Formats: sequence, structure tokens, C-alpha cells
Amino acid sequence: MIEKSEEMKALLVKLKDETLQEIHKAMRSGSENAGGEPTGDIYDQASSERDRELGLLLSDRERDKLRKIDEALLKIEDGEYGICEECEEEIPLGRLKVMPFARYCVKCQSDIEKIQAQTRRFEEERAYREIAFGEEEEA
Repeated sequence: MIEKSEEMKALLVKLKDETLQEIHKAMRSGSENAGGEPTGDIYDQASSERDRELGLLLSDRERDKLRKIDEALLKIEDGEYGICEECEEEIPLGRLKVMPFARYCVKCQSDIEKIQAQTRRFEEERAYREIAFGEEEEA
């Protein structure tokens, strides 16, 4: 188990370094494109704005990934790494090599995603019903 933890710690540290480089690259790119007078026609400006928003979205994902990596590194230090947070079974090494910051085994992750999808569908249906009832009241 200690050997696995050291291997995974090295993998996580490498992943963290790569993620930090991506964040810095996105920040540099964003600061280069930000500010100044708008250039080009409206289509160029719209394209630049879309690229900037995409960059911000990606950097948010990178920051989230970084947080998960840090949590995994803390779990290694605490001796809790590789244990599913839901069923408390050991997460297979193959899954950890693919996703070193995984918090759940495949079965539990699948169950969680099913529940989230059902909840999302329920909330969307409720929002559509509210919109439909609102339109009927106006008529």
C-alpha cells in the first residue's frame, strides 16, 4: 500500500504541476486579450469575447481539478487515499491511475451520477411547468 501511495503521490504532484502551468498559461492569455480598445468588426469582437469566456471556463475547471488534487494529496498524508468515500471499499488501482483524484469507486460514482441526472431532470421539468403555468395565467 505504501508503494502504491508513493507512486500515486508522484503522479498527483506531476498532474498538479501540469495543471498549474495550464492555469498560468490561461491567465497570461486572458490578460493579453483583456483591456484596450476593441479592435476589428463586431464579429471579431464577439469571437474574442467567446474565446475569453471559454478561457475563463477552462481555468475554473483547472482550479477545481487543482483543488481535487490537493485533497487527494492530503488523503495520502492521512493514509485515507484510495478509499471510496461512499462505500469505504478500496478504489481499484486502475481507476486511480486514470483519475488519481477519484473520490469514489466506479459503482458509487455511477450511482451518484444517476441521482444527479434524475435531480436535474426533475428540476428542469419543474421549471418548464412553472413557465407553462405562468403563460396560462397571462392569457
